[in-house]
Amino acid sequence: MSNYRELVNTFQKLEIPAERPVIVHASPLFLGGIEGGENALLGALTAVYDSILTPTFTYQTMVVPREGPENNGLDYKNPPESSQYAVFFEPDMLASSAMGELAEVMRTRTRANRSFHPILSFAGIHVKDALDAQTLSQPLAPIEVLADKDGWVLLLGVDQTANVSIHYAEQLAGRKQFIRWALTPAGVKECPNFPGCSRGFNALSPHIQYHVRKEAFGSTVITAMSLQAMIPLAQKLILEDPAALLCDKGDCARCEAVKSEK
Repeated sequence: MSNYRELVNTFQKLEIPAERPVIVHASPLFLGGIEGGENALLGALTAVYDSILTPTFTYQTMVVPREGPENNGLDYKNPPESSQYAVFFEPDMLASSAMGELAEVMRTRTRANRSFHPILSFAGIHVKDALDAQTLSQPLAPIEVLADKDGWVLLLGVDQTANVSIHYAEQLAGRKQFIRWALTPAGVKECPNFPGCSRGFNALSPHIQYHVRKEAFGSTVITAMSLQAMIPLAQKLILEDPAALLCDKGDCARCEAVKSEK
């Protein structure tokens, strides 16, 4: 099992300047190989990088109305069962389990701040300007702020399907965005510019291979890439091929909705 010091050494090998903000995604497999788990990981990240952001999304707030806009990647007559058990968003709500343990540890860290989007919140340390940029209609604004600061993505034991920042490239390329709804204490809130499916994002890998840094860590791999390199390449790929980075699942309502607009 690896420890805090080995984590710090591995992050330093990536040679990302400490003043560059990082957005981090970590798999349970990665955390399972670390003595001290997510707390040790966050400690190592803060020891190497000044500013850190993580998604703390709360899918458990999502509801599906009985009717809504067409071609929205939803079956209003047969909503997912989870819609029946949706809960009201609160600023201190736990991150969805799909976000992993690191997101929840970040959310509860004393020095951390969190944004207030009822589905797509982010949390982080020394990234308050990025968090404050997020609005109901611009949920991916924190990524734009990080990109403007030459921020980096860290994928810890996960592949590009976990890379939320690619959704920002889709938005810049003009790809169809969606509307979702969330329960809040002020009522049901419409949340526009909700991103599509990420299951096809690994197709980006060969196009950004020369901009990626990798370091082995135990049985997993840490992958790092600059947002300023990755986002324009993903955007260009989509502009050249409207089907780029979409998944090949015929039952994927969001990808099918994007394809229908070509």
